[in-house]
Amino acid sequence: MGVLRKRVLFRVLLGVLSTVVVLALVGALLGVWTVRRSFPQTSGEIALPGLNAEVTVLRDEYGVPHVYAGDAHDLFMAQGYVHAQDRFWEMDFRRHVTSGRTAELFGEAQVETDVYLRTMGWRHVAEQEYELLEPETRGYLDAYAAGVNAWLAENDGAAASLEYALLGVLNGGHTIEEWDPVDSLAWLKAMAWDLGGNMREETERAQLLGLGFTEEQIAELYPEYPYEEHRPITDTDELLDTAPEGDPEDARRAPELPGEAVAAVGAVYDGALALPEMLGPRSSPDLGSNSWVVGGEHTESGLPLLANDPHLGAAMPSTWHQVGLHCTELSETCPFDVAGFGFSGLPGVVIGQNESIAWGFTNLNPDVMDLFVERIEGDSYIVDGEERPLETRTETVKVAGGEDVEITVRSTHHGPLLSDTAAGADLAGIAEDPQVEGAEEGAGYAVALQWTALSPGTTADALFVMNRARDWEDFRRAASGFSVPAQNLVYADNEGNIGYQAPGTVPVRGEGDGRYPAPGWDSAYDWEEYIPFEDLPSVYNPESGFVVTANQSGVDADYPHFLTDDWDYGYRSQRINDLLEEAVAEGPVTGEDMSEIHMDSYHLGAEAIVPHLLDAEVSGVAAQGQDLLRDWDLYTEPDSAGAAFYQATWRHLLPLLFDELDPVQMTGNSRGMYVVGTLLEDPDSAWWAGEEADGRDAVLAAAMEAAAEELTELLGDDPADWRWGDLHTLTATHQSFGTSGIGVVEWLFNRGPVESSGGSAIVNATGWDDKEGYGITAVPSMRMVVDLSDRDASTWVHLTGNSGHAFHPNYDDQLEPWARGETMPFVFGEDAVRAAAVDELTLVP
Repeated sequence: MGVLRKRVLFRVLLGVLSTVVVLALVGALLGVWTVRRSFPQTSGEIALPGLNAEVTVLRDEYGVPHVYAGDAHDLFMAQGYVHAQDRFWEMDFRRHVTSGRTAELFGEAQVETDVYLRTMGWRHVAEQEYELLEPETRGYLDAYAAGVNAWLAENDGAAASLEYALLGVLNGGHTIEEWDPVDSLAWLKAMAWDLGGNMREETERAQLLGLGFTEEQIAELYPEYPYEEHRPITDTDELLDTAPEGDPEDARRAPELPGEAVAAVGAVYDGALALPEMLGPRSSPDLGSNSWVVGGEHTESGLPLLANDPHLGAAMPSTWHQVGLHCTELSETCPFDVAGFGFSGLPGVVIGQNESIAWGFTNLNPDVMDLFVERIEGDSYIVDGEERPLETRTETVKVAGGEDVEITVRSTHHGPLLSDTAAGADLAGIAEDPQVEGAEEGAGYAVALQWTALSPGTTADALFVMNRARDWEDFRRAASGFSVPAQNLVYADNEGNIGYQAPGTVPVRGEGDGRYPAPGWDSAYDWEEYIPFEDLPSVYNPESGFVVTANQSGVDADYPHFLTDDWDYGYRSQRINDLLEEAVAEGPVTGEDMSEIHMDSYHLGAEAIVPHLLDAEVSGVAAQGQDLLRDWDLYTEPDSAGAAFYQATWRHLLPLLFDELDPVQMTGNSRGMYVVGTLLEDPDSAWWAGEEADGRDAVLAAAMEAAAEELTELLGDDPADWRWGDLHTLTATHQSFGTSGIGVVEWLFNRGPVESSGGSAIVNATGWDDKEGYGITAVPSMRMVVDLSDRDASTWVHLTGNSGHAFHPNYDDQLEPWARGETMPFVFGEDAVRAAAVDELTLVP
């Protein structure tokens, strides 16, 4: 697709400021009073009107708040207040993104982004969702909003955050609106966007067809999951008695579409790439996660251990906020005693533990997005030869320093027409293709997105049910309402039980299987229903005594429903399975063992590739690099010269091998590794023929020679001195100001660089973009180990720090420990929380 991702939110505005003005601004901002005035008060007493009784907030040295309240209203009102204290700029920015209102902050340059988001309608769906939620859930959301707004009543402008001081210079100021409960729900849509569907793969396959590749060639680039090599999460032979209907090969065939519509489908996806990087790059192949749970029969304590590390885009501050929420006495009206990781702007805990259970998430990634090419005639679209009226709504995009922009959003029964946006291009007037049934003369075409997240759901209900779940039955009840994003859920409890459950709304299609865009004018391709929750994969107390989920196939090859063909190819999951089998055999498994697995840097994907590199003939510095590979243990530690040469070779191998493809379409993720590993066993494959190098050994040699040349330039003449850590670094980049292009502004908010082990498709999944360089773009956003035998022996860390205020002591105090693989105590019980506390704040009515 070759489109430069829009990574700068307001470069145009900053560009108009002269260097002198910017330096003067930064000088003013760096005044101690300006920097510190937004830091939260964390001790003493604060009046919080609306509380029913006093609330206590205890914080440890890392700024992690534990809230103690007498009822649920006060608990979530206090959480809203605390979130606003720590992260309000992040909350405000997130709600502007999810509502398609970034132009209100940063001006005309963001109108196109806002139009794309308004067309999808995240906020529009969230407004409908609020009305569907249980009354108690709405009450929690309302109480949370009241807490945020109580903080806003006393804080504005630079008093709210340093970012507002800078924004005031850029666009003359920004009036902060009160927090609305729907603002919290809209953020769940952003989560679903970054973790749901196969829009990338669907678009790429369509583009390859348009370039003249056969379906057989495309299947080589998107092979089936290697079930025999990399163990799926569940063995479903005995799960269901039903059998799939129809011929699966028929479902896999690409439907015929107008030739020019393929390019338009690509343009729609290009618009997706231009969206702000909220959780990480939308196109990143490394967004995933690891989780595993080990039963008590294998542990030192006799009770389970549970580990989780979600892989998300690297951001400053971290995606997560650590928090504890405790009712002073558990009751039906106040049933929460929970701690873990949550999102600023959303009440409750997303991943963590309560007094009875612990749980973790990884991305199941079922195919819940489909692109439909629609045939448009005037204000109607065609289905089965008959006209249906297009649904429309009007949106107003407000622009800082500019005129409002009015847009009309059009939708079919499949979903909004993304091709109406400037990013998606206008498809009206696409030439007729007489080879395609339904492509009648004079017809126009558009591209619609059908996605489960664009239908109102009950995920917010499910989160609160999960927070107060006491056993497996409660946990599955929570999972049954968790509609999007569909996740792998791992479970452990105080009674020694462990389990796995896949939730989510997953469509059952008529024709096709979602691998290619579908003809919207043929209702045979419509979604018919959703897979029943009872049929989704689930395991309870497996014979093995442990469960591993790392985005590999959730089911075996005999599972009768279609979830997706676009799984991660299982190098991480298989490595974790192998390590756990070793740990169980040596036994017993400890919390330290779990943390060591988190940091495992073994490159399982390199096992099939390195032997072929050693057989290729090279000379000079490349031969010295080849010698490094002979001695390489396949661990990607920062000091490893072999890892540096291998990763550089891999980076240069892909464009040489797939020179006939747009480089975006084959990346260094697990799919790329599996495809290359397979092709290496077939030296006569046509894929090895190229313009720069022809034949397997010639391509491998050329890749190593290019790698040696690059590393000599970057790291010096002596290969023995090359280090993976010198290439593979992370700069934690502020989501809205961190890519301004002006060094002093970026210095205010960005932190790092820090080096790290690992890489793509490695357990320590510090992903990097092989088209851009070796810098870390996706990360284990947190690492958590919960010990069900001693909750206060649990451990955790996340990427940066709990505070969102630049220069606050807790802004980046976890970054260096995270990079080194260190963790800190995840205390849970009140005695341990009080012992660790360095600040105590009392909120009074």
